[in-house]
Amino acid sequence: MSEIFQYKYEDLFNPTIQALKNLGGSASISEIEDEVSKVLNLSDEEINDIHKESRTKLSYRLAWARTYLKNAGLLENSKRGVWVLTQKGDQIGKVDKEKIKRITREKLDEKEKTESKSTESGTIDDPDSETDEFTWQDELLNIIKNIDPTSFEKLCQRMLRELGFKNVEVTRKTNDGGIDGRGILRLGGVMSFHIMFQAKRYSNTVSSSVVRDFRGAMMGRGDKGLIITTGTFSREAKKEAARDGATPIDLIDGYDLVEKLKELELGLEVEMVEKITINEEWYNNI
Repeated sequence: MSEIFQYKYEDLFNPTIQALKNLGGSASISEIEDEVSKVLNLSDEEINDIHKESRTKLSYRLAWARTYLKNAGLLENSKRGVWVLTQKGDQIGKVDKEKIKRITREKLDEKEKTESKSTESGTIDDPDSETDEFTWQDELLNIIKNIDPTSFEKLCQRMLRELGFKNVEVTRKTNDGGIDGRGILRLGGVMSFHIMFQAKRYSNTVSSSVVRDFRGAMMGRGDKGLIITTGTFSREAKKEAARDGATPIDLIDGYDLVEKLKELELGLEVEMVEKITINEEWYNNI
C-alpha cells in the first residue's frame, strides 16, 4: 500500500521555517502544523495519515524537523511548548537539508565522546527508521487506553482541577449527548466560564461529526466545550471546533494530554539531571 503522506522529515525543514516566519517568528506546535499544511497545500488525507495510533505522520516528522533545526541553531523552544526562530533562523532564506543533518550528527558524535555514552533517546540520528522519538508518551497513552472508561473520566476530572477548574463533576448520565462532565473556569477572579467536557478514549482519529454532535448536546448548557481524547483530531474536526459563529470547543489530543499530565506530574515522576558548567575565566579574573 502506497504511503499517503510523502514528505520525509528533512523535506519539512524549509516549510517549518517558512511557517514560523508567516506566524511572526513564534508559534505552538499545533499552529506550526496548521501553517505547514497551508504552505505545502496538504490534502485532508495527507494531514490525517496516521503514523502510529494517536499521532499523524505530519506531526511525527515535524517533530524530527524541529529537533534538527534546533540543533542547527535555527529554532529554540520554551518549557511551555512555544517554538521560536532564533536570530540566525529569522535571517536565513532556505537551508541545505544535508548540511542540517550533518550538523546534528556532528553534535551528537561530540556529545557521545564527551559523555562517553549514547544520547538519551538513542534514536535521534536515525529518524528514517520510523522508531518513535517519544517513547514515554506512547507508553503512557497505551496505559491510559487500557484503563476503564470511568477511570479515564476521573483522570480528566483530576487534570482539570489541577489546571484551575472549579466545581468539576463527572455527570455519568446516559443519553446526555456525549457530555461526560462540567466545570467552571474563573479568570482573574472576575469572569467565569461554564465548561462542558467530553472524555473520549480513542485509538485513531476523532471526526468533525463528533465535534458537531457534542456542540449540539451542550447548546444552552455551557459557555465553552472541551473534548479530551487519547487519539487525534482530523483537520475537519479542528475546523469545526473553531467555526465562526458557533459555540467554541477546545481540543486536547493524546499527545497534548500526556504532556499536560507530565507538566502536572500526575502519575509521572520527572527527574532533572544536574549539569555543572565551570567558568574558568571567572576564576582567572578573581
